[in-house]
Amino acid sequence: MASQDWFEKDFYAILGVPQDADEAAIKKAYRKLARKHHPDQNPGDTAAEQRFKDIGEAHSVLSDPEKRREYDAIRQMARGGARFTAGGPGGASTGGFEDIFSSMFGGGAGPGGARVRYSTGGGGQPDLEDILGGMFGGGGPAYGGTGFRAPTGPRKGADLTARTTLSFRDAVNGATVTLGTSGGGQITTRIPAGVKDGQKIRLRGKGQPGDSGAAAGDLILTITVERHPVFGREGDNLTVDLPVTFAEAALGATVSVPTLDGEPVKVRIAPGTPSGRVLRVKGRGVPRKDSPGDLMAKVAIVVPQRLSDEAKAAVETLRELDGGHDPRAELFEKARR
Repeated sequence: MASQDWFEKDFYAILGVPQDADEAAIKKAYRKLARKHHPDQNPGDTAAEQRFKDIGEAHSVLSDPEKRREYDAIRQMARGGARFTAGGPGGASTGGFEDIFSSMFGGGAGPGGARVRYSTGGGGQPDLEDILGGMFGGGGPAYGGTGFRAPTGPRKGADLTARTTLSFRDAVNGATVTLGTSGGGQITTRIPAGVKDGQKIRLRGKGQPGDSGAAAGDLILTITVERHPVFGREGDNLTVDLPVTFAEAALGATVSVPTLDGEPVKVRIAPGTPSGRVLRVKGRGVPRKDSPGDLMAKVAIVVPQRLSDEAKAAVETLRELDGGHDPRAELFEKARR
């Protein structure tokens, strides 16, 4: 649906493309400018936020072939490049673009002396979008003898955007949150288990109210997830660094691993386990009905900062028994290739 902005804004200039730009050029220009002026990249910058909105508006029109044809036609008429004819009993006569709008909003005669008559469901005058919608394909009852038509049915409400922050645990397990609205109200909704940092969730019907009889818009909710001091996440798997002693890694052991639900599980450290090896605990990751993720425990061998005399002597004995083995020899051999 056209709006007053179509007369006042040059969408081609906003995107920095020529009027004969093809769809690919328009999309490329939009993506580049949208990334540059996105509010997340320019927090607190109202000018960048308005620029981002203008870029989105320009792209929504120029990327739609039908809207683009309407926009080009309206811009041409606004420059005085076309005139309208409204025939009357005494023959056709022409009036300028301004004459038509003067007659509609001022109650005067239209081109050729034809008076514009109209009615709406709630009374009052049609707005500019209603008129332009009829000029370029809108359905509905005609406005007298001008041939302009009303928009087809009530319009859906606009979408709204919002942000919320979840703890790592709530993001993994799911949570119910309450959001404040711009009108002072509140929206309570359930966030599903497994949402990721930066993920957007569409809440149907939680946006602005639509016209009478039309659906409300949606609320687009962006999720920010706080970091956890112990656990990380890779897809649906949870990760944790698992400290083990040199003796446990060298000789083998069974050790406990913490889980996000609070119940530790036992894992087996095989003799000779190196630092960095990952041990998998099935089903202890992000909960999913069909296939939950796993818990990935990464072995980290802890080197003691202080040794007793007995422990130091034992390590020295181990070094002697090692027979001068160089664990870096293979590394240097590969580096020379």
